[in-house]
Amino acid sequence: MGCPYARAQPDGVSRPFSTATSPCKILKCNSEFWSATAGGHAPASDDAPEFCAALRTYALCTRRTARTCRGDLAYHSAVHGIEDLMSQHNCSKDGPTSQPRLRTLPPPGDSQERSDSPEICHYEKSLHKHSAAPNYTHCGLFGDPHLRTFTDRFQTCKVQGAWPLIDNNYLNVQVTNTPVLPGSAATATSKLTIIFKNFQECVDQKVYQAEMDELPAAFADGSKNGGDKHGANSLKITEKVSGQHVEIQAKYIGTTIVVRQVGRYLTFAVRMPEEVVNAVEDRDSQGLYLCLRGCPLNQQIDFQAFRAHEGLGAHRPQATSPTPAAPDTFPYETAVAKCKERLPVEDLYYQACVFDLLTTGDVNFTLAAYYALEDVKMLHSNKDKLHLYERTREPPGRAATAGLCPAPRLLLGSLLLLTLLPVFLEALAA
Repeated sequence: MGCPYARAQPDGVSRPFSTATSPCKILKCNSEFWSATAGGHAPASDDAPEFCAALRTYALCTRRTARTCRGDLAYHSAVHGIEDLMSQHNCSKDGPTSQPRLRTLPPPGDSQERSDSPEICHYEKSLHKHSAAPNYTHCGLFGDPHLRTFTDRFQTCKVQGAWPLIDNNYLNVQVTNTPVLPGSAATATSKLTIIFKNFQECVDQKVYQAEMDELPAAFADGSKNGGDKHGANSLKITEKVSGQHVEIQAKYIGTTIVVRQVGRYLTFAVRMPEEVVNAVEDRDSQGLYLCLRGCPLNQQIDFQAFRAHEGLGAHRPQATSPTPAAPDTFPYETAVAKCKERLPVEDLYYQACVFDLLTTGDVNFTLAAYYALEDVKMLHSNKDKLHLYERTREPPGRAATAGLCPAPRLLLGSLLLLTLLPVFLEALAA
């Protein structure tokens, strides 16, 4: 069976998603076009030649980076967007490629400030008044990397390369994880792409892409909302801390997304209605994204077993090939002390923190676990499930209870038998 996480390319060959090691420069192309056209807004008739020139420059930029952007969602979105804009404005593919600035940024009070969105663009308001309140779910990814699924399963995964976190009728989320050290088994999220799909009169398709040391406060086209539709304000991006914390509100689907950069790497957290989570046309492919089904069994790491081995003197989990020792890794006692400072409850977030310090030697992973738990507190609808204590290791798609060990029942039965044994022996002797 082939890799289920591969996508068919235009040449018909299935390949895995691109990895973050590819030097794709699509963000640079996007920002240059945005700068040249003051946000890509439709030009006045007098400005049409300059707008077409900027589009040709944009197209040239994408062609130059095409080889390194194969499989990149933001790249393919930009290519299709350029084709649409050139068609709409009757732009020739041949011509000058200068990049003059057309005008200043739109003044306050434009579509980005709209508050009169149609009711259909507000998820809760669009529900029937007699409908039950929506059930909100949470998924998060952080650290080396640790995954909390929509069903509150907690797993530590290898998942090197690009993997789909979410893939439904409304949005796609893809993460790329790269080795923390060359040749290391420890990986962390270095790239994140989110595509919000075109939705009725609410939003145009929007792409958000973050990479190491680049956490934008805008979508790939430079905008901060859902476009020019009447309900555009139902999708909005807000920068909470410059270069460190971004929040995206998608009110039309009742969804909140938090993206952070902690140290060099990214974390992701989402709050989403169950109805949206399960909104997929092809049920057979629903299991292809990690937030719903978890990581494939062969990608899961038992970090609690690693913790037990650490007590016996082991230092690092072994990769598939010989790996160099991580510099400045923490002794077990030091890792525990540092994690305790931020995470006093010895739950799975605390254990993940200890694991990450032992495998990477990077103290920033302490903050990654801390902020992941803070995001759970903000986004999870069930306050009784904020802390998790038992990790989940099971095949994707299997119910969390399927792997519960029957040992306690067997132990109870054995104790009962031992208790009754003298009575039976006495009866036989009589």
